[in-house]
Amino acid sequence: MDFELTEKEKSLKEEFDAFFKEEMKNAPPEYGNGGLEGLYSMEEGFAFHTYMAKKIAEKGWISMAWPKEHGGREASIMEQVLFGQSRGYYDAPGIDGFAVGMFAPTLMVGANDEQKKRLLPPIANGEAFYCQGWSEPDAGSDLASLTTTAIRDGDDYIVNGQKTWTTGGHRADYMFLLARTDPESKRSKGLSVFHLRMDLPGIEVRPLLFMDGAHVYNEVFFKDVRIPAKDLIGVEGEGWTLTRQTMNFERSGSGGMAASKRKLEKMIDYVKSTKRDGKFLSEDPIVRQKLVKIYIDTQVGETLAYKIAWLQKKKDMMNVISTASESKLFGTELSQRIANFSTEIMGQYGQLEASEWAPLNGLMVELYQFCMGQNIYAGSNEIQRNLIAWTGLGLPRMKMTK
Repeated sequence: MDFELTEKEKSLKEEFDAFFKEEMKNAPPEYGNGGLEGLYSMEEGFAFHTYMAKKIAEKGWISMAWPKEHGGREASIMEQVLFGQSRGYYDAPGIDGFAVGMFAPTLMVGANDEQKKRLLPPIANGEAFYCQGWSEPDAGSDLASLTTTAIRDGDDYIVNGQKTWTTGGHRADYMFLLARTDPESKRSKGLSVFHLRMDLPGIEVRPLLFMDGAHVYNEVFFKDVRIPAKDLIGVEGEGWTLTRQTMNFERSGSGGMAASKRKLEKMIDYVKSTKRDGKFLSEDPIVRQKLVKIYIDTQVGETLAYKIAWLQKKKDMMNVISTASESKLFGTELSQRIANFSTEIMGQYGQLEASEWAPLNGLMVELYQFCMGQNIYAGSNEIQRNLIAWTGLGLPRMKMTK
């Protein structure tokens, strides 16, 4: 495996970096330290997200990985990784992860021609923002146990049920929904995927606020919501298979790894410029040792991202599954290590939220408060360990006994 970038890739990386470095100068104060709170909690933050989406779309970068038949240019996996690195490093918004990373691939795999022509261009143009209608109060990591129903009634499906932890549901124009079209079915059988507008009658969005009042997550209730049958994506009852067929798109986690590296660099700047007992923190051997260990971890994370890109290029999708789980597991726990170390070194100041007194404008305390959630969302780290064991190591699945 060759870790050296080609001249073309180096030039492309420089273009990405220059773009995001310049555009992030336009970020409003309300965008704060970025992340999900920066995107969804404040009107100004979401407005900046939509602004950046248009800017990125003008470059053709939203759809650069898409097949040419859908308006893309079939960019290589490595080009996508480099784009994700640059965007993650500068904490830049503008890519709707639900629309671009999840629903667009689902459409390309399972939608009919009419749906592709109708739904893909607004995503590519940065005009359509989505949320994910998957998790329920009793169906999170065990998604196959979901109970929300979508029952056929003439030219419509009638939806009843509840979704929870719906990120950005209060900002989204649309949702891609996983619901049970056969109420007698069990587990992954009888599930279907739908596209729906968030302004349909019968949809109620209720906020799930953070302890600091930030609004990122929501509960979404459906009461006799009618979805046109034309918005069923793929074959009725085969939604579980469809959701698992989108793994050939970039899933290296390079953006998250780059974001962690940027946070570590800010921490290095902090210890170089902050004195305690008359000495810079960077002179403390314990601080130096911890920084080195975390720096090595960021390099490991970057290598994992490159490995996934290499496996995808080889079409080795079985190993992509386990290695992507490794990346998610390692990346989220790396974020937690950075948060723990940083708030420890900052001492009492590390507990201050964004203000003139807070080091790095409260960046690390935000990360500290949020990083435990990273170990749960997108499949808990316990689930990731199981996937690594089953698909990566070939270990048997544990049989449940009564």
